[in-house]
Amino acid sequence: MELTENNVKALLAKLPQLKNEIQKVIVGQDAILDELLVAFLAGGHCLLEGVPGLAKTLIVKTMSQALHLSFRRIQFTPDLMPTDIIGTEILEEDHATGKRFFKFNKGPLFANIILADEINRTPPKTQSALLEAMQEFEVTYGGQTYPLDKPFFILATQNPIEQAGTYPLPEAQLDRFLLLIKMGYPTEQEEFEVLNRTTGTQKADINAVINAADIQQAQALVRQVNINDDLIKYVSLMIRATRPDTSQVAYVKEWVRWGAGPRAGQALILTAKARALLKGRYAVIMEDIHAMAPSVLRHRILMNFKAEAEGITSDKVTAELIRTIDRPKTI
Repeated sequence: MELTENNVKALLAKLPQLKNEIQKVIVGQDAILDELLVAFLAGGHCLLEGVPGLAKTLIVKTMSQALHLSFRRIQFTPDLMPTDIIGTEILEEDHATGKRFFKFNKGPLFANIILADEINRTPPKTQSALLEAMQEFEVTYGGQTYPLDKPFFILATQNPIEQAGTYPLPEAQLDRFLLLIKMGYPTEQEEFEVLNRTTGTQKADINAVINAADIQQAQALVRQVNINDDLIKYVSLMIRATRPDTSQVAYVKEWVRWGAGPRAGQALILTAKARALLKGRYAVIMEDIHAMAPSVLRHRILMNFKAEAEGITSDKVTAELIRTIDRPKTI
């Protein structure tokens, strides 16, 4: 369906409503909610990382209630198997003919929104069961391919890797997450409000304000947002500068083992477009790129052992790139 000006305005008006519904339950975390909405608009998956008790799971569950979409939660545990996620074949009998046949019984992955809770608590064999779904939006089992419903989002949570009993996600799987969002502790006022809200009888009613058609229209609209060729070149320079073999940035050569691939550039441009739309603009500006760069590059830059020992993170590399790479004179 072709979007008219009135349709576009009505669609964009629903985005603040969605955020307001989530904030009926979630205190603070304004920047986190914005990044989640950006990921939804850009059609990508998100990985939320933070210590236990920061409402990572609650944010995803609340967001699913504000969206008129099917939702499934998968609790990742050490004994979880791939078939527990994607489904399995079961033997059935046709009562009319007496013939037996195998029927694919779909798993919880067949929904619009998947909460992959504590994804790094399960072994790599089970983690990898999500790879095809995240990239191709389909599942293959027994030689048969089953398409997933669209829109399809995986919102995963994980505790920091340093904690015991976790299995770090492989780099190939991390790269399939559009954003890695890190959650920090609330402020003093926010923590007071959390304690006040969650220890009484008050319970918020969440209204569904956006449906599947709205989201797919919004995703189509994101790709129509304009970005200057000079900004695309700037993004390319930034991504290429993360690779120590070819980078001219001394900071990268000293601390980085592997840089980001082309998918990082695609993610940075798409999320910058989505952020521009979220802010009511139809063109990307430099602020959009700089705002999204940390969450896009955070999991796509692999630090060397020296950096890990010195506490140098990929966020510091991104900040250095923003500081040192020449900006287009036309912007």
